[in-house]
Amino acid sequence: MQNTNLTCLPENYQMKYYFYHILSWPQLSYVAEDHKGRIVGYVLAKMEEEAKDEPHGHITSLAVLRSHRKLGLATKLMRQSERAMLETFDASYVSLHVRVSNRAALSLYMDTLKFEIHETEAKYYADNEDAYAMRKVLKQKALPETLALENGAEQATATPQPGAETKAVTPSSQPPKAAGGKKKKKGKK
Repeated sequence: MQNTNLTCLPENYQMKYYFYHILSWPQLSYVAEDHKGRIVGYVLAKMEEEAKDEPHGHITSLAVLRSHRKLGLATKLMRQSERAMLETFDASYVSLHVRVSNRAALSLYMDTLKFEIHETEAKYYADNEDAYAMRKVLKQKALPETLALENGAEQATATPQPGAETKAVTPSSQPPKAAGGKKKKKGKK
């Protein structure tokens, strides 16, 4: 994982940072391997420990070697981690940071994975580049009308909020292996 990070990204982490994520949230980090078992991509994720309101996950790092890009690996890794956040920790949303200049990543996050820009954080990176703080809703909040119905009140059901997803990411048919241990292959991206 660290080798892929060093090869692909300007933000690098010490080995203890990977161990911290893998030991604390083993369900959330995944790797993609080639036919020889070499790691060619990964997603490093966690649950926010200081979440004041609702539980939510955070993508710390995502990388795929250039030789294995445009195969859908990043999408598969992200969806698998998102699903684990929702199913294991009941996360309401997932967040991440991305360089404002990283057009390829922005396209993946916004167009393919349906993240939205929440805010811009000035000089977020070590080289002083700004970052977009992005979010994706994983589960819809209960609306007051829905809560009233559940409590026996006679009102019409509420319509979903625009842009909010109503269910978790659909299962992929071949999830990547978990970083903390091997998983059986179940299908494709």
